[in-house]
Amino acid sequence: MFSTKQREFLDNANRRWNIKYGATRSGKTYLDYYVIPKRIRNVKGKSGLIVILGNTKGTLQRNVIEPLQDIWGTKLVSDIKSDNTAFLFGEKCYCLGADNKKHINKIRGPSFKYCYGDEVATWDEGVFQMLKSRLDKSYSKFDGTCNPEGPSHWFKKFLDSDSDIFQQKYTLYDNPFLAKEVLQSLETEYRGTVFFDRYILGDWKAAEGTIYMLFADETEKFLVDKVNEQLAIVTIGVDYGAGKSKIKFVASGITYNFRNVYILDEMDLKEIYDPEQIYEKFIEFYKRVYDNYGKCQYAFCDYGALGNVITLGLIRRCQRERLPIKVVDCEKGLINDRIFLSSTLMAQKRFFILRKNAIITKAFQDALWNNKKLDERLDDGTTDIDSLDAFEYSINSFYENLINSRR
Repeated sequence: MFSTKQREFLDNANRRWNIKYGATRSGKTYLDYYVIPKRIRNVKGKSGLIVILGNTKGTLQRNVIEPLQDIWGTKLVSDIKSDNTAFLFGEKCYCLGADNKKHINKIRGPSFKYCYGDEVATWDEGVFQMLKSRLDKSYSKFDGTCNPEGPSHWFKKFLDSDSDIFQQKYTLYDNPFLAKEVLQSLETEYRGTVFFDRYILGDWKAAEGTIYMLFADETEKFLVDKVNEQLAIVTIGVDYGAGKSKIKFVASGITYNFRNVYILDEMDLKEIYDPEQIYEKFIEFYKRVYDNYGKCQYAFCDYGALGNVITLGLIRRCQRERLPIKVVDCEKGLINDRIFLSSTLMAQKRFFILRKNAIITKAFQDALWNNKKLDERLDDGTTDIDSLDAFEYSINSFYENLINSRR
């Protein structure tokens, strides 16, 4: 069964470019598990390559290949092999990450008779420009999906051009098969953020002004005097800073089943410290956290040319002190993914700060989008980005667990 919106696409999407954009979980990608085999069969035996592009090879396997296998079976849909090819419905397909144009250079030259694009707005723009020159057959077609970004995004500019495009906008409410409780959960998850306009309403919305509007407007709701539930994981995020930036330690606690996140403690090293001073302050901070919560399993540290050297020394110092903590490089990820995680925890009422931690409380209140650059957090020294980085490092290794816990 297909929704009215999906049926419209099946009946009318016969242009060179056929694009669906809009809300997450709106049914726009699910439809393609039936569109892809139809397109491939239509060009069987014709000249040109079949190519599937996604943000990375890993996301392609997860978002496209595995769902196709669930519906059509592994005889018709193979896994992606080491040479970046898969066999889909009797045809050899090239499956490549579009986050870097070097990837598509591997198949420079031949025409594309069909191309499917997943998460197009996350691609390197150079990949898309190269793709346009390769869809050069009279029968060449492209099907693609994405979530909206800002209104000045390069892909939005393409959609507004006079190219041969069939496009659809999907809102979350265009999916009649979505359970009511899931819809309500998603509405709550994105409430008070730019992601509501993008991922619920399907709009190309600018990220501007205060980042954590919900927190800034209702700060008191996120402040607690103590932790009233058991913590499964306690970590320390370490941001070494650079230039005029400050060194920050932020301790976070995660409850069982990755349900809730607490910011437990903070330390702001206001002056320039040499490595030995940093180690002394870290041990002081670690012991304070351990004494209060009975555990502190991980320290996730900033890395880079200077950071790697300091972290190596910190590991040796902790070993010498016989501290039961694992000191490792943090999982930085994309800054906007880290913002999304914090925003989601806030919207789902799973994020709390102990009231004594005034520095990071103010950092969340003051965080702004950069009005001069698309989807970038302002980092010009006027706001406390270092505290936010340290907190994000403290939990980002558990990103998928925290995002999927409520779901």
